[in-house]
Amino acid sequence: MFEKILIANRGEIACRVIKTARRMGIATVAVYSDADARAPFVQMADEAVHIGPAAAAESYLVAEKIIEACRQTGAEAVHPGYGFLSERASFVEALEKENIAFIGPPANAIAAMGDKIESKKLAKEAGVNVVPGFVGEIEDTEHAVRISNDIGYPVMMKASAGGGGKGMRLAYSEQDVREGFESVRREGKNSFGDDRVFIEKFIEDPRHIEIQVLGDKHGTVLYLNERECSIQRRHQKVVEEAPSPFVSPEMRRKMGEQAVALSQAVGYHSAGTVELIVSGADPTGESFYFLEMNTRLQVEHPVTEAITGIDLVEQMIRVAAGEKLPMTQDDIGIDGWSIETRIYAEDPYRGFLPSTGRLVRYSTPVEAWAGDLRGNDGVRVDSGVQEGGEVSIFYDPMIAKLITWGETRDAAADLQIKALDRIELDGLGHNVDFLSALMQHSRFRSGELTTGFIAEEYPEGFTGAEPDEHMLRTVAGLVAGAQCTWDARAGRISGQLNGPPSPGSEWTVKMEGRQFDVTLGEGGATVDGQWIEGTWDWHPGKSLSTATADGKELGVHLHRNGAWWNLTTHGRRYRAMALPARLAPHAAHMIEKVPPDTSKMLLCPMPGLLVKLHVGEGDAVDAGQPLATVEAMKMENILRAEKAGTVATINAAEGETLVVDAVILELE
Repeated sequence: MFEKILIANRGEIACRVIKTARRMGIATVAVYSDADARAPFVQMADEAVHIGPAAAAESYLVAEKIIEACRQTGAEAVHPGYGFLSERASFVEALEKENIAFIGPPANAIAAMGDKIESKKLAKEAGVNVVPGFVGEIEDTEHAVRISNDIGYPVMMKASAGGGGKGMRLAYSEQDVREGFESVRREGKNSFGDDRVFIEKFIEDPRHIEIQVLGDKHGTVLYLNERECSIQRRHQKVVEEAPSPFVSPEMRRKMGEQAVALSQAVGYHSAGTVELIVSGADPTGESFYFLEMNTRLQVEHPVTEAITGIDLVEQMIRVAAGEKLPMTQDDIGIDGWSIETRIYAEDPYRGFLPSTGRLVRYSTPVEAWAGDLRGNDGVRVDSGVQEGGEVSIFYDPMIAKLITWGETRDAAADLQIKALDRIELDGLGHNVDFLSALMQHSRFRSGELTTGFIAEEYPEGFTGAEPDEHMLRTVAGLVAGAQCTWDARAGRISGQLNGPPSPGSEWTVKMEGRQFDVTLGEGGATVDGQWIEGTWDWHPGKSLSTATADGKELGVHLHRNGAWWNLTTHGRRYRAMALPARLAPHAAHMIEKVPPDTSKMLLCPMPGLLVKLHVGEGDAVDAGQPLATVEAMKMENILRAEKAGTVATINAAEGETLVVDAVILELE
């Protein structure tokens, strides 16, 4: 067994590998960029080596710097995590020349399966179902248009070396191909150093199912059941679960055996994933097609660990050291259900725009994962950040992964809602409310999933989980209670004229465009004539508290904003005002502040790099026309005109780094 390994990665996956290595008695080495100098994974490792500037292309993607760090520290092996160099065959070959073990598959398997074009050819030769498409070299946009027209719309354009949802565009028309092909090329070049693109037919009502495989160097390859990853946004996974609510035992066996056969065909060992696209329109479940093989550890590996009891990182290390797998296919079972949600630094209330900044407040419902594959009472958090740390524009926007395990799918989802309520995240936008809303959604609960779920269920964007009448009355009661407590504290200030005022028990709460009449009482409140029994442990200055309402427990986030309260619970934000009932009629006479008109300006919606300006001064533009492309967190975002007009002035230049709300251009 190795005595010291180096983790060629950052963030939560670096923390994850370090913890398993520590439990195995193996010393660890972290490598870090300027942006990660104070990151938790650097503090956790036994040694740490600085490898360059913040940009990944100058640090984490430079193989020679990783190898030099191994030389300096005497690390015998490298775990690549996911992303960065994890699927680069040349990196594995370079390590082998230095007699450094790679904790992953052999270089030939990475080369064969890491290239999406070549892997499809190999899969087809092996008799595996592949999606109809064009897997040759595409010359330019015009060539891409001809291919797409021949295949028939919709089509998917993918960067050959892509992954993690990057370098992918769905095209429903020739115009979509013309607009998106070059962006796919650029994303592939910038993220993976490869601008080749392939095009394939987009499967209708698609479900994304993947098979976890695990092999050793002695010829054994096993499949560890499936994961469903159909809940995606911009082709990036948001929710993963194991097992899938769609897959039958017979379907699981067929998929698993096919994944094993493909793995054996390329001499695979270590952990890997065969990704399949399944037609949800086929009730037999027979219509599944090979998408790609990820020759690395997946982000969503914890859900497989939770239902099988197998530590995949530990097995990867043992396989790399030459050990045989300690289990057979018959030993692989399914115990319970596990769901993982990805907590991203992006604001779902603003079209999921990337959000960067400092984590002013950050705490999770349980301590960061310490070794139990199912966490603490079924809740596990894999995180790579800490309070006071910064989420920068240079890397993926994932803050943490929340994994829950239960005896049933509903139990695992209920645990997700409860845990998400208790996450504190202030300082930047995040998707916690959105994840909670997904867990509560009736369609998710029924298991009727497709990769178009988010677009279909939130076509007008996300405004919060839909509350029922009881939830609205509960929130109104909480706001009235908060205002009463706030006023009571103010009344205790000494020296007030006429003595301390009494806040009273009769309140009017304005919220959600409605008005609620609230009477506070002992052990609860009457809201619009209905009694709600409950308790609440909030006091001024406390941002997260626990409330009960008619026996239902809620995690409540509460902040004061002038005369208003911002309250968040169960996946929805509420903006409310509570007034003494006797004063409420006078509120209609208060003057509202009108926000400035910015409708003629194109504002940068997030911090990022202005990659391309599509128009110039004096150009006439139509509604929906692309105006600029901004890159943030390794993803390109096309900004479009909200209305027709003429470009009056250009205020930014290509290659310029922009802040939020920076004016890119103005229309006449």
